[in-house]
Amino acid sequence: MTASIPRGRSRASAIFRVTSGNFLEQFDFFLFGFYATQIAAVFFPASSEFASLMMTFAVFGAGFLMRPLGAVVLGAYIDDVGRRKGLIVTLSIMASGTILIVLVPGYETIGLFAPALVLIGRLLQGFSAGAEMGGVSVYLSEIATPGNKGFFTSWQSASQQVAIIVAAALGYGLNQWLAPSEIADWGWRIPFFVGCMIVPFIFFLRRNLEETEEFAARKTRPSMGEVFRTLAQNWVIVFAGMMMVALTTTAFYLITVYAPTFGKTVLHLSTSDALLVTLLVGVSNFFWLPIGGALSDRVGRRPVLIAMALLALATTYPALSYLVQAPSFINMLLVLLWLSFIYGLYNGAMIPALTEIMPVEVRVAGFSLAYSLATAVFGGFTPAMSTFLIQYSGDKAAPGYWMSFAALCALCATLYLYRRASGRLQPVLS
Repeated sequence: MTASIPRGRSRASAIFRVTSGNFLEQFDFFLFGFYATQIAAVFFPASSEFASLMMTFAVFGAGFLMRPLGAVVLGAYIDDVGRRKGLIVTLSIMASGTILIVLVPGYETIGLFAPALVLIGRLLQGFSAGAEMGGVSVYLSEIATPGNKGFFTSWQSASQQVAIIVAAALGYGLNQWLAPSEIADWGWRIPFFVGCMIVPFIFFLRRNLEETEEFAARKTRPSMGEVFRTLAQNWVIVFAGMMMVALTTTAFYLITVYAPTFGKTVLHLSTSDALLVTLLVGVSNFFWLPIGGALSDRVGRRPVLIAMALLALATTYPALSYLVQAPSFINMLLVLLWLSFIYGLYNGAMIPALTEIMPVEVRVAGFSLAYSLATAVFGGFTPAMSTFLIQYSGDKAAPGYWMSFAALCALCATLYLYRRASGRLQPVLS
């Protein structure tokens, strides 16, 4: 039976409704990364800016450590009760974490409770995000028209780029309207409040989301224990999937979440320039992601994945080296747009490939676990790892080593998955 949503509901409407939660997730994550210096000063005061920033990025990364747990627990829940009900639960947990971070007073007001509560908020966000992305991706793959699964699933990531654009635009506007001291004191909280204000609207959208026909037609659904056993039996596929996702998560957090901090603290560009570059990168990502998905529908996932991984491996460090030797707004824009091209085409093919390699009965849990592990090990700690590598190597282009390593992992995983592809996987992976 062809998976589709019930008649009377356009697929475009379903895509908008299901990806709205992805928007909120990435909106908050980007803000945390961009306002890292202000958050560090308010919640994590230390003897040096480096130590304070590292503590902030460590808390940022801690949220990603919760993703694998959320992937297994919430992913299994979604595979059991359905995509619609599960995605409402993930949204509820995510919104709770966001509201907590917004309302926490600073360290000077409540002492150690401040960083502790911010950490709890990040852990809640990470737990929910562990299954949010997988649930949305699988939903989109199950409503896709024949031969267009790559194009449909690409809108999961495309919705995140809209969040980057909106968040960067808000930050750019605040930078024009408020003095730096006002932003550092209280202005940085305004975009987070905006995120809280749109939560009721997203709940309304998710509440009216309809179940996919493919899931509704399923005769049996696995229990939580059966999901765990199936995941354990397919641990090789989950691990290889994690390695395949490594390039996506590292590239994304490097060119979006970490880019403003890199532009300000490493390249010494103005805050406005760093934000404007990030905004334009979000537009570029939004453009390339559907193209990558559609291209993989036409030529296959494998050629796109291998080509982009090789490009990342060959060009990332040289491009960043060029940038740090000649730092300017134009050069930063050109370099990040190139990395955006690689990320967009790779991710557009990778998302549908990951939904296809997972056993159907644990599709959400398997996808979510592989993606979450990659985000926890690679992507989520990209800001902290980049800061660390620059500090201790003295090489301002050192983040290029980190992304190149992720590209190597992705290339090896892709080659392995396609080489071991069985008769069941071969038709969808070719």
